[in-house]
Amino acid sequence: MNTGEIIVLFFSVLMCIPTLASITRFDQWWIRGFDFPRIQISFLICVVIIASFIVYDLDETWHWISIGILFLSLVYQLVKIYPYTWFSRKQVLKFNGTDPNGTISLLVSNVLTPNKNYDKLIGLVNKREPDIVLTLESDKTWEKELEVLEKDYEYTVKIPQDNLYGMHLYSKLKLEEINVSYLVQEDIPSIHAYVILRNGKKIRLHCLHPMPPSPTESDTSTNRDAELLMLGRDIDVEKQTTLVIGDLNDVAWSRTTKLFLKLSGMMDPRIGRGFFNTFHADYSLLRWPLDHVFHSKDFTLLDIARESNIGSDHFPMYIKLNHEPTAEVVNEDTEQADHEEEEWAEEKIQNADPLQQKIPFSFPENSQLKRRFLSI
Repeated sequence: MNTGEIIVLFFSVLMCIPTLASITRFDQWWIRGFDFPRIQISFLICVVIIASFIVYDLDETWHWISIGILFLSLVYQLVKIYPYTWFSRKQVLKFNGTDPNGTISLLVSNVLTPNKNYDKLIGLVNKREPDIVLTLESDKTWEKELEVLEKDYEYTVKIPQDNLYGMHLYSKLKLEEINVSYLVQEDIPSIHAYVILRNGKKIRLHCLHPMPPSPTESDTSTNRDAELLMLGRDIDVEKQTTLVIGDLNDVAWSRTTKLFLKLSGMMDPRIGRGFFNTFHADYSLLRWPLDHVFHSKDFTLLDIARESNIGSDHFPMYIKLNHEPTAEVVNEDTEQADHEEEEWAEEKIQNADPLQQKIPFSFPENSQLKRRFLSI
């Protein structure tokens, strides 16, 4: 074995590690971290396969075994990301109507707490004029700077925090039964409310920002997974039209997010339309989709876009949907979780020791927080 073969073999083994790690269900941060850069991993595997054909003379059995394993690893990675390419069938149909009363537009933006480019986000809001704006990582300073929006956004939910998990919700549409919850951790909020469309339709809205698995925040993905799976378990799209939005700190193709979609019956409008990578805004070669808008089957899509950089490490995400009950028949069917997956989800939830066993859906009637404006 010559030096070139040794180098190629080393990188061949290295490129198999992400796939092997992804297959496991271990939730350590460094293992689950391989779920994120599947696009980049696929590219690197292709490079090593090409290098193998150049360096190997292919007269040894192990040459073919090495290339075969790399090829299988590449297929595994591509299968995961394929639904988010233009080659895949679209899960959510395009809406071509003109009736504005059933539409809802949303802008989701992780603003990055130290970011001082407030005018960039405000300018984007003024340009897009979304019905709902959700900011994440917003603190008291961001809250003060965004007060200018409140002349157009009558309904607000404000949760300023200095721990990178603040959250602010601004809505032109009426909000009802607002509930701010701390589902898994005492310092990580989520917002749950009903949004009333212009035609009177009542939509269930959930806003999330769970903690990511990383060496600086959480050693495992357990709490993040539990928050997503709790919500997926408790959503009933057969009874309620629902939207789930936020920075979920998870990619669309991960086991957890896919199981969330199976449990909840929610849909991803990006399927068949593109990756819409929102993180990291500063590194064009290291990006993946962390900011999401999921919805029940009774919506069709008018517009979806990753917006321009506002100085954060995340790009804002914009989407405009139309509520259309008949869409349940024509939209692509969603997968259903099997018994083993349901058991795994429940195990994840219990391992996180959640602060609440169920997602709250309304305040008690005598709650002092049930009012037009909510500030926490």
